[in-house]
Amino acid sequence: MIYTFGAQPKFNFTPQDHVALATSLDLIDYERAAKMSGAGFWCYKGVGALLEWALLSYFIDFHQKNSYEFLLPPYLLTEKSAYTSGHLPKFRDDLFWTQDALCLNATAEMMLGNYHRDEILDAAKLPLKYYAYSACFRREAGSYRKEERGMIRGHQFNKIEMFAFCRPEDSWNLFDELLGNAKKLVEGLGLHYQVAKLAAGDCSAAMAKTYDLEVWLPSMGVYKEVSSVSNALDYQARRGSIRYKDKTDNKTNFVHTLNASGLATSRLLPAILEQFQQADGSVIIPSVLKKYLPVDLNIIKPKN
Repeated sequence: MIYTFGAQPKFNFTPQDHVALATSLDLIDYERAAKMSGAGFWCYKGVGALLEWALLSYFIDFHQKNSYEFLLPPYLLTEKSAYTSGHLPKFRDDLFWTQDALCLNATAEMMLGNYHRDEILDAAKLPLKYYAYSACFRREAGSYRKEERGMIRGHQFNKIEMFAFCRPEDSWNLFDELLGNAKKLVEGLGLHYQVAKLAAGDCSAAMAKTYDLEVWLPSMGVYKEVSSVSNALDYQARRGSIRYKDKTDNKTNFVHTLNASGLATSRLLPAILEQFQQADGSVIIPSVLKKYLPVDLNIIKPKN
């Protein structure tokens, strides 16, 4: 752990977990989602759907003000795209595949990393900084731990992803920028969280360095990741033949690529419900989200 924001909330009552809160506040319909799609899915409803959209709007507004370019890429990718991003061959079984040999994206990083594939970029225009919204799809093969119910681990979730292409000498400064952006977003919500540096063995093969931002979930007594900030150096660029030419010496070199969640929502909403819950079962809404809600809402109260 290299950084902590705020303190673990203390309650003078018995706190509820996010599943009980989301159900009593009528924010999530787990049963009908399971009826439609099976285990590992949920359906936002009413104020819950509005809160989810408010989170995404908050992220989009932030990145737009930072002059990142907004992309809405396809959700289906070719095997070559999944190879370029570093998800193949190792993570093949974690991806959903169609009968046409296309996979559903597990993260918008997969699409963004292929946006300039097989191109030679103008060095004068670097860095190129993007952000994208996507629903993300993961098989999550293997057993679920008992406490990872509700929205903690599922097959589909929403995420805004930051991605950058840059010259090698700029990549670590850009890594700090992406990390700073992700931290500002979580801190804007007022959530207690920590930043942890992943051990080399826990990093994806494509990444030279990864920091995880993890929010505190009181019911589980653990921190759960809501953003990973990573520098792939030239790993993805070599796989995707993404280069740049410096007009001063006319040399062609591989770019560096970096990515960061900015942010994923599926664990943020549980953290908001659990950290900001009140003794009467109500939940205070982070003030930063209020302007994105179409209703005058400061607190969510139980239906009964």
